[in-house]
Amino acid sequence: MTVMTPAPIEQEDDEMLVPHSDIADNHQPMDVVAQAETPNTVENQPVEDPPSSRFTWKIENFSRLNVKKHYSDVFAVGGYKCLPYGWSRYAQFSLAVVNQIHNKYSVRKGTVTKLPFVVIWSCGAMLLDSDTQHQFNARESDWGFTSFMPLSELYDPTRGYLVNDTVVVEAEVAVRKIVDYWAYDSKKETGYVGLKNQGATCYMNSLLQTLFHIPYFRKAVYHMPTTENDMPSASIPLALQSLFYKLQYSDSSVATKELTKSFGWDTYDSFMQHDVQELNRVLCEKLEDKMKLDVKGCRDVYSSFDKYVEVERLEGDNKYHAEQYGLQDARKGVLFIDFPPVLQLQLKRFEYDFMRDIMVKINDRYEFPLQLDLDRDNGKYLSPEADRSVRNLYTLHSVLVHSGGVHGGHYYAFIRPTLSDQWYKFDDERVTKEDMKRALEEQYGGEEELPQTNPGFNNTPFKFTKYSNAYMLVYIRESDKEKIMCNVDEKDIAEHLRARLKREQEEKEHKKKEKAEAHLYTIIKVARDEDLTEQIGKDIYFDLVDHDKVKSFRIQKQTPFNLFKEEVAKDFGIPVQFQRFWLWAKRQNHTYRPNRPLTPAEEAQSVGQLREVSNKVHNAELRLFLEVELGPDVRPIPPPEKTKDEILLFFKHYDPEKEELRYVGRLFVKANRKPGEILGKLKEMAGYAPEEEIELYELEDGDIVCFQKAVPTEIAERYRYADVPSFLGYVHNRQVVHFRSLERPKEDDFSLELSRLHTYDDVVERVARQLGLDDPSKIRITSHNCYSQQPKPQPIKYRGVDHLSDMLVHYNQTSDILYYEVLDIPLPELQGLKTLKVAFHHATKDEVTIHTIRLPKQSTVGDVLNDLKTKIFPPTEKIENINDQYWTLRAEEIPEEEKNLGPYDRLIHVYHFTKETAQNQMQIQNFGEPFFLVIHEGENLAEVKVRIQKKLQVPDEEFSKWKFAFLSLGRPEYLQDTDVVSSRFQRRDVYGAWEQYLGLEHADTAPKRTYSANQVKVLVPASCLRS
Repeated sequence: MTVMTPAPIEQEDDEMLVPHSDIADNHQPMDVVAQAETPNTVENQPVEDPPSSRFTWKIENFSRLNVKKHYSDVFAVGGYKCLPYGWSRYAQFSLAVVNQIHNKYSVRKGTVTKLPFVVIWSCGAMLLDSDTQHQFNARESDWGFTSFMPLSELYDPTRGYLVNDTVVVEAEVAVRKIVDYWAYDSKKETGYVGLKNQGATCYMNSLLQTLFHIPYFRKAVYHMPTTENDMPSASIPLALQSLFYKLQYSDSSVATKELTKSFGWDTYDSFMQHDVQELNRVLCEKLEDKMKLDVKGCRDVYSSFDKYVEVERLEGDNKYHAEQYGLQDARKGVLFIDFPPVLQLQLKRFEYDFMRDIMVKINDRYEFPLQLDLDRDNGKYLSPEADRSVRNLYTLHSVLVHSGGVHGGHYYAFIRPTLSDQWYKFDDERVTKEDMKRALEEQYGGEEELPQTNPGFNNTPFKFTKYSNAYMLVYIRESDKEKIMCNVDEKDIAEHLRARLKREQEEKEHKKKEKAEAHLYTIIKVARDEDLTEQIGKDIYFDLVDHDKVKSFRIQKQTPFNLFKEEVAKDFGIPVQFQRFWLWAKRQNHTYRPNRPLTPAEEAQSVGQLREVSNKVHNAELRLFLEVELGPDVRPIPPPEKTKDEILLFFKHYDPEKEELRYVGRLFVKANRKPGEILGKLKEMAGYAPEEEIELYELEDGDIVCFQKAVPTEIAERYRYADVPSFLGYVHNRQVVHFRSLERPKEDDFSLELSRLHTYDDVVERVARQLGLDDPSKIRITSHNCYSQQPKPQPIKYRGVDHLSDMLVHYNQTSDILYYEVLDIPLPELQGLKTLKVAFHHATKDEVTIHTIRLPKQSTVGDVLNDLKTKIFPPTEKIENINDQYWTLRAEEIPEEEKNLGPYDRLIHVYHFTKETAQNQMQIQNFGEPFFLVIHEGENLAEVKVRIQKKLQVPDEEFSKWKFAFLSLGRPEYLQDTDVVSSRFQRRDVYGAWEQYLGLEHADTAPKRTYSANQVKVLVPASCLRS
């Protein structure tokens, strides 16, 4: 069953809904039960209830219908009649086949209530939702249900759906004016503008809007000290000032790129969705101690506060360890000395699920009031020394919402900018008016129950989880409302900021105007000899000129070209009669050359006509070369006549001593003329004496000639590039590389001009010379990852690449950054060694020393220990030299079970640990004394636990609370009593696979130093005694 809307038909007057073009002539009558109401709606308030109507359609002779589609008469809803070009209507609807015997058994699907949209996919990709809705348009003019009810039930006369061969269908439709995203004007409709999304920055946009609409904060931002010399992309205060100014005064959505650049984020960072609380810490570093309220297990904000200040009794097995007094009974709790004028409440919507070992989002229903009274119950949240004269009554200012799951989603904010009854939804670029119900109740989260489609059949109600819910709340204290919601106007904004942003706005308007009028103009770029002289040898070597750096004219297309020449005469001081213009042509090698002069007929055309004739690529530009001849007095003279057999050549001179290429002029040369006939003119151009010998080199298609003074062989050896080909080869492969120390990967240390053809040895030799290092083999190079903007994980091996170009390439991109290290031994020698970093832990746990050990790769772990012993206690050191106040030697007896290990027995590492969550991430924290434990083949956890309890002498009651897990790479996998422990561990000896261990999870009652589970810990004195 389908709801259909007609295709658009052009009409001049009132809009009218019309039937589909393939409607049959034999329409059945439709009885209108309730006439549609047409209330006066305000277009910029989409929250109002839409006009709706219910219609009944009796289909007679139903069993004799032989058409695939059958249409009712036209009916109108809410005054929407005709559908103009580009029409679009958003509708909610329900359809029902009426049971004519017992109405309660009617089959009804869909509803026009304002329940959230639910999509259920089944066979045939059927869309079925409680709030059946669709945006109807010319391409999607029908929408409905692929499966409505079994035809067998419909045709069964005992069921009551087909009576006297008549079927009764009911339709209820609600039509709402659709907001066209592209045409919608937030400023016009709401008075506010949105923020542009850079890809995944909705989290930032929602928070920025919340902060901006706290006027006191906005004023504080405006008053931060900045200067006119600051750059927004390098100054967070200035970037914030600029952003807030634009939000306050712009008519369209505002970009945030300057602000994210000031954070130090690149494009890659902007596309990573960050956490709102993390961004809040970036913007407000002094507000680090955020109040985070529990959501799970709390029905509302008051319940969370009750839990926050709840007193915990530390007694029994959970006694508090007090210094010098040991374990003591204690009470632990929190009370507030005072509350701030602006109260930001972070709701803990994300938690770590210990059972499933994953982060989860808490979508439980959690209510928050419009007014929050934190003085309730005689101020039970306040400490005795709190100032009770301050009334802590707060009103809700904004609700920040997260829609989605733990791995991603969308952020937007509901805000009351003036604390009036009107709420606004700030969703990236779009701002809309919303009602209080949407801002509050619909953001509580929890579950929603769908109404039954067939109420009479005792169906089980379908419930769905609402994944959009409040993530952060902002309250403003009533007594501080006047101060916080202060007036902010231009006098609060620094003069230099106003001037800067005014200039930016004028430039923006100018560019906007130019863009709008671009079709009326032609851009003419005119290159001259002066441009060639300026650019060749600096930016240009193989071509003649960069057209983006020459004089540009913006000329209306209908302007005659001869009038344009007059404008050129004014700009360049070259009379019209001395101007000759040439058209540029693009060569196959992507270079450009003046190809031919304009003909008189072409110069008689308009600028627009000339561009269309000359430019086959249909660019908006017309590129010209202005030929100006100069007489003996260096004044312009009329251009010479050009014959058909003459070609225009351009000449560049090369000086091998200065390694300099420069433009010296141009000549008309007959095509069949010998090169020797122009040598005299070239010597004159270069300032050479007539007897000097010169060498000519033809470039590209013969219209550029390079020449230089002939260099004797014995002198040529002094030069790096003695001739034109070698110099241009160098220029072609020249590469400026920025080198960074691997220890400071964000900072350029120095730059070197190298050749992409340089070998590995050439590169490290130049780096060593730059660093004043005698041995280049001690330099190790690491390439740059163009996507992450970080060093690649693995350095380049000694002579592991052939050329510099291989060092710089990253997939299909080329970088100009390399990272270097200065090693203490040559790299070839280092590559033959295995480097281990060993953290030596003292038994006191007060000191950890990191030792770097290098041994041949074929060495054993025993070799590592022997080397480590010499680094900690040299074998010849006398014990009287050991500082017994600093060192504590640990010795342990080897248990009997470890003395004679069987072939399938092995020693494993055992650690005590707890779990903590920080920044939505689970972290393992080790504590206490780690130890070795032998496990036997086939031994299950229950058997291992008996030995552990005996070894540690833990009471039964406490030991029963412990959990046991196999940990690998910091991730716990919890074990059951029946699990075979040995099957989880790799077959390595005691000193291998430190990242794998048996974890004992339990509370740490004593405040001791924690271990990091991914470090190698060797108790050398103890192991010496054990060996």
